Amino acid sequence: MAKTVLITGCSTGLGYISAQKFADEGWNVIATMRKPDGRIAEGHPDQFLVTALDVTSPASIEAAISAGISRFGQIDAVVNNAGITTLSIFEATPMELIRELFETNVFGVMNVIQAITPYLRKQGGGSIVNVCSSVGYAASPLLSIYTATKHTIEGLSESLAYELESQNIRIKLVEPGAMRNTNFTSSRTAGLNTPIPIEYKSYFDQMMDSMINHYPFEDAEEEQVAALVYKAACDGTDRLRYPAGAAAEEMARLRWSSSEDEFMSTMRDLLGQTSWRQNNKS
Repeated sequence: MAKTVLITGCSTGLGYISAQKFADEGWNVIATMRKPDGRIAEGHPDQFLVTALDVTSPASIEAAISAGISRFGQIDAVVNNAGITTLSIFEATPMELIRELFETNVFGVMNVIQAITPYLRKQGGGSIVNVCSSVGYAASPLLSIYTATKHTIEGLSESLAYELESQNIRIKLVEPGAMRNTNFTSSRTAGLNTPIPIEYKSYFDQMMDSMINHYPFEDAEEEQVAALVYKAACDGTDRLRYPAGAAAEEMARLRWSSSEDEFMSTMRDLLGQTSWRQNNKS
């Protein structure tokens, strides 16, 4: 019998491409999104169930899980992909927006994990893939709230990797850097109108220019990241982290093989922070 995966946030981007990857590999796919769009199933209509799921609503999560099991018999893997980001200066970021990011990126993931765990345990095991980010282990300026949510998912996943092993459930972290075609003007970006305080304006502009125009790594291809999501879901190993793309791999190497001073110094260079400091010496 074909295996089945439930994926959150499938309307666009990585979620959409990951759903296609699993279907191409012969899996059944429960493709979930807040507003279901059946076009995702056009290439593999018999392998897809497209259904509504809002990660902030436990009732909708349970409904999607039940619908998936009713259609395909069981669920073998879950991919927590749904998430939002924001570019802002922390000092000026409204607490309402901060809570919105945590509700989706942290509590939404927790909601899904708590809902699916009893089903996976009852059938003898499975895998949960949490799509995180390289900022989960190598923070960036202007992304403080998003970074905080991803650091939380890193810690949660590492702890659960031990805890859920007792139930034959594997936890995986896929950690992409910036992805081509998934950008900061997408529907996944909240708070784009958050004002930039005048005191930060020159810093904000220079950091944005550095990260967009002078970053030394190419963006990861979404197809490349989707392939890692698939590998993580079914490779059967105890491996926890899967950095995706050149930037994520280099930052992981620096994070885990450098001293703190070396790491921070290198990151300042990569992010343009060193250049900004030199240009703004008083």
